[in-house]
Amino acid sequence: MLEAYIGTTSKKIKNIVERGLVKRFAESIGDLHPIFVDEEYGRKSRYGQNIAPPTFPRVFEYGEIEGLPLPKKGLIHGEETYHYERPLFVGEKIYCYSEVKDYYEKQGKNGLMGFFILKRFGEDSNGKVIFTEEQTVIITETVRKAMTV
Repeated sequence: MLEAYIGTTSKKIKNIVERGLVKRFAESIGDLHPIFVDEEYGRKSRYGQNIAPPTFPRVFEYGEIEGLPLPKKGLIHGEETYHYERPLFVGEKIYCYSEVKDYYEKQGKNGLMGFFILKRFGEDSNGKVIFTEEQTVIITETVRKAMTV
């Protein structure tokens, strides 16, 4: 169903690791570790500044993959993993984009399910990858049928 999109990417979108947003994100996940929110603590840390929580890239914009027909609702969040080369520093610019890595289908007890694998990338201004995020989105039989109508 979505095999034709494997390998397609979105355009890079500039994001900023904003201090206020990092604080609100840390509050929302219940992790107000001082490395995220206390400027003095950040300066004294091994990084010399504050960093963002590991799952912070969820708030970034990654651009649209042109023509990708995924619905806005009805999808199931399957799995998500992050890999970091280094932490995200508060105040830095991150350029993000997505790539469709795979799509396959399996028969489940409620019908045929699609498994959509999306990989997201965050790079610094020199194009060096800082993090990757890979997520599996499950498309149920009901949603699959609605997509083909």
